[in-house]
Amino acid sequence: MRKVCVVVTARPSYSRIKTALKAIKERDDVELQLVVAASALLDRYGTAVNFIAADGFDIAAKVHMVLEGAHLAAMAKTTGIGLMELTTVFDNLQPDVVVSVADRFETLATAVAASYMNIPLAHVQGGEVTGSIDEKVRHAVTKLADLHFVASKKAAERVVKMGECCDTVHVTGCPSIDLAAEIVDDKALNFDPYDKYGGVGAKPKLDEGYVVVMQHPVTTEYEQAREHVAETLVAVDELGLPTLWFWPNVDAGSDGTSGTIRAFRELKKPKHMHFFKNMEPTDFLRLLVNSKCLVGNSSVGVRECSFLGVPVVNVGGRQAGRDRGINVIDVAYDRNEIVAGMEKHLSNGTYPSDPLYGDGHAGERIGALLAGQPLHIEKRLTY
Repeated sequence: MRKVCVVVTARPSYSRIKTALKAIKERDDVELQLVVAASALLDRYGTAVNFIAADGFDIAAKVHMVLEGAHLAAMAKTTGIGLMELTTVFDNLQPDVVVSVADRFETLATAVAASYMNIPLAHVQGGEVTGSIDEKVRHAVTKLADLHFVASKKAAERVVKMGECCDTVHVTGCPSIDLAAEIVDDKALNFDPYDKYGGVGAKPKLDEGYVVVMQHPVTTEYEQAREHVAETLVAVDELGLPTLWFWPNVDAGSDGTSGTIRAFRELKKPKHMHFFKNMEPTDFLRLLVNSKCLVGNSSVGVRECSFLGVPVVNVGGRQAGRDRGINVIDVAYDRNEIVAGMEKHLSNGTYPSDPLYGDGHAGERIGALLAGQPLHIEKRLTY
């Protein structure tokens, strides 16, 4: 039986791989070894590990590797710690293949550890282009990987142009779109987010519409994190709609982003804003599809929201170069541009679904490929 080790390092990584985990778990010819690491273990970033366990997945190992500090040196050192710790985990588990998800800096530790231990590496979501350090990490992992599960034909073409054998590149779609597809036929907001997830701040009524905000620091612009999020705070406050705001991720600059949000909340005490750390992936998507607009710079705006038809105001350059649908309006870190973008979307309403990143069956494709695809590392040398 083939042993497949999947490493999840952050809350978005779980939604990016959840349906593939389910597909692997349900197969009789594959053993799932799930490793949860980095910020996915931390309460400060929503304790994604609790949602993973609640979904019925057995966790083979937990890797505490995040060095606090939210600056560039902490990211580099976290990657180093992860390389050391994941090497030990792989040595203990002896997997036949390791799966690395997307492009967060911690995934580089997964890829390097597996590669130096001669364990075949599969990479999910390679070949995409963005405007931050994530692109460098993504392409580096692609060159270390032996199997490539990409979200689109354009991504596949980029991976092949990087020198990877076309036989190892598979257009599966993005597993996060599978979750979006699950709620398309029943989009009702069937839970109370305040009761289920707590959070802090006022509890505005949501029945007449609300916006969702998710803005992360940009690693290459981390020193401007405070002023960047301040522009969004002022813009959203000016519009005055009920707002559900989600905490930033662990990247360099997150202390500046979260500190500015916290200071704004304490000083302004906005009556129309509530703040959350995390949600179950499906609940978050259900919240999104019922919103009037998503504001910020999360990749969910160009991925899941394109499929769901949710209007998006994409702030800044974090998603620069990434393929996007007509649901996305790009604006600078400018309160006036953000307000204008939101107002335009409010008048337009929702958009048609765009299968830009998948059709809802990525997880089952990835599960089948991991079970049956040859895993000879040498084949990467034949182009």
